[in-house]
Amino acid sequence: MQKPERRRGAAALPMLLLLCLAWLLPGLAAAAPRIGVLTMEPGEVFWERFGHNAIVVDDPAGPGPLSYNFGFFDLDEPGFHWNFVRGRMNYRLEVLSLSQDLYGYERAGRGVVVQWLDLSPEQATALAAALAVHARPENARYTYDYYTANCSTKVRDALDEALDGALKAQLSGRSQGNTFRSESLRLAAPAPWMAVGFHVGLAGYADRPLSRWEESFIPMRLRDALREVKLADGRPLVAREESVLPHRIGQPPAEAPRLRGQAFLAGLALAGLVLWAGRRAPRALAVGALAFWTVAGLAGLTLAFLWLGTAHVAAHGNENLLLLSPLCLALLPGAWARLRRREPGRGFRPLLWLVAGGAAVAGFMKFLPFLPQQNVEWVLLLLPLHWALLRTFDPKR
Repeated sequence: MQKPERRRGAAALPMLLLLCLAWLLPGLAAAAPRIGVLTMEPGEVFWERFGHNAIVVDDPAGPGPLSYNFGFFDLDEPGFHWNFVRGRMNYRLEVLSLSQDLYGYERAGRGVVVQWLDLSPEQATALAAALAVHARPENARYTYDYYTANCSTKVRDALDEALDGALKAQLSGRSQGNTFRSESLRLAAPAPWMAVGFHVGLAGYADRPLSRWEESFIPMRLRDALREVKLADGRPLVAREESVLPHRIGQPPAEAPRLRGQAFLAGLALAGLVLWAGRRAPRALAVGALAFWTVAGLAGLTLAFLWLGTAHVAAHGNENLLLLSPLCLALLPGAWARLRRREPGRGFRPLLWLVAGGAAVAGFMKFLPFLPQQNVEWVLLLLPLHWALLRTFDPKR
């Protein structure tokens, strides 16, 4: 009688193991993914100057870690270049394997770090599901803006939604004094032509101090901010930070360059050169005036177009229009007449005074505290030049 009892006990053991596995397997199958934030350092091509980032979803049940990358656009899209000019660019979210996404950055020598986040299983699962829905073709596209809707702000907003607004709550009330202009000039400094374009083209919109939340439009700023964010129980949001690729190229400066002294000296030098040429080399002065008024007038037309014809909000209401006036183009016939040793037409002198007066108004506006545009360098450079041209071409007045 004992043998049958032992057989029944032996048969019960596999059944018990099967029941345990049946209870454990659903939990294993539903294990939450790991969530990381991938941050790529700035590159050397102009569209890489601001760095980049993406969200990594490493699902144990998946084929491997995936990179949710909000930085894709299509140059072959109909009307892309015209939409780019008008500030109506369409970007999209793409999903790539992590190794595929990293390939280009490794070749370019751009450093990459990943910050693995200490999210709860429910938060991680919800974020992965939301990203998967966002990546569907019908949902993947969005209207891009350099400062308020780019690859980094999309990453930031997705994390904030997963944290029920805790990220924005911790970052909104704090500021380091950075502005859209200072960050743009700092990151564009290795490409001077790009930095000059930003400095001339940005209006007062770009000069208010940003909160840590707003300055997270820069991927590296978001990376730094995540290091300081705490969860509800006081634990850091970033559980671990790993270097994925080393950075092998130059870094942008820590601060935007300060050029007021250089601009002031250059403005005085140009004004002195104009006054000297007016007495000693009038034809050479006429050639110089033709070149300056052409460049200034075309720059003014561009600034006016950015304000009146595009969605580039950061360029609207630009005070540099007073220093780089489209009216400069109307002065070209007068400079051409002087080059040919003739007197300009009757409308030349009033236009000359109007252009110089506009530059003087731009200088006066620097004393008004409610106008925040930081264009002092351009005032110091161009106001003396406008005054010297006025003094030389209309000495009697």
